[in-house]
Amino acid sequence: MAVRFIRPIARNSIAVLIFFVATLAVACGGAATTVPTEVPAAASPAVDGSGLKTIVVTKELEVGKQRVAFMLTSPKALIKVPEVQVTSVFLGEGKAVSETKSAGFHLWPYGVRGSYVTEINFDRPGPWRLDVVVEGEDVQGKAEAILNVSEGGGVPNIGSIPPLSRNKTLQSVESIEKLTTDYAPDPDLYQITVEDAVATGKPTVVVFASPAFCTSPTCGPQTATLSELKSGHVGEANFIHVEIYETPDEIQGDLTRATLSQPIQDWGISGLPDWFNESWTFVLDSDGRVSQRFEGFATLEELESALRSVLPRS
Repeated sequence: MAVRFIRPIARNSIAVLIFFVATLAVACGGAATTVPTEVPAAASPAVDGSGLKTIVVTKELEVGKQRVAFMLTSPKALIKVPEVQVTSVFLGEGKAVSETKSAGFHLWPYGVRGSYVTEINFDRPGPWRLDVVVEGEDVQGKAEAILNVSEGGGVPNIGSIPPLSRNKTLQSVESIEKLTTDYAPDPDLYQITVEDAVATGKPTVVVFASPAFCTSPTCGPQTATLSELKSGHVGEANFIHVEIYETPDEIQGDLTRATLSQPIQDWGISGLPDWFNESWTFVLDSDGRVSQRFEGFATLEELESALRSVLPRS
């Protein structure tokens, strides 16, 4: 696998990126790494005197109701007001449905970063713009984000049945170091394959992530959050972490040694444009269908809500 190096970035984005990169060693829950990584798309241009900008977390969007997550920054700091208003605007030819929704702020672990999340119904493919209005006590202004919505992507969407992967487990390898780059792995997340999990008839939560290489502003401690979710639902569902890289114990901080794991390829994640090693989380119902999917970091609150929606009602 060829390593993709950092692209040149605009000067007006450097301050924002430095702010985020400075928090990575703490917020990603792993040791700092010097491995070259691809910087995510730079923050959007400011649209008014407030200097507010967006950093889009969810870039893989399809026609239909989709989870949309983004960060908001000012020239000074990350914006953390509890709620903002978001209006979707179609930029292509023809008239499309526009809607205004509230996007709530979700604070990430360690209290350093967070993202705004809402659901938008995109009724057609093509270019869309999100107009974001912030009316907080200490900050007011507008920002925008440009999105591209496809007719259908390569990653399993809501309602689809994903590949029944035979991911490696503790029963198929000599040690847990061959399963994950996590410096403090939870053995419970490596007990069952996706195929066998679906066969149990229980809901399943699958996280694709590489904890040691969680290096972008939109990456967070997803495997640790999965373990926390599992602790509250022991025996009710299956919880699986699939490492992005095939031989994590041989990488030793050098991605030129790495090859992609088969499941990350089978699920279409590695084929996404500009994807490097962002995490993806899928919540499957008892029939093995995707009930919800999360591109980038998903908080415990979001995962809890998604899992409860597919658990049997008592």
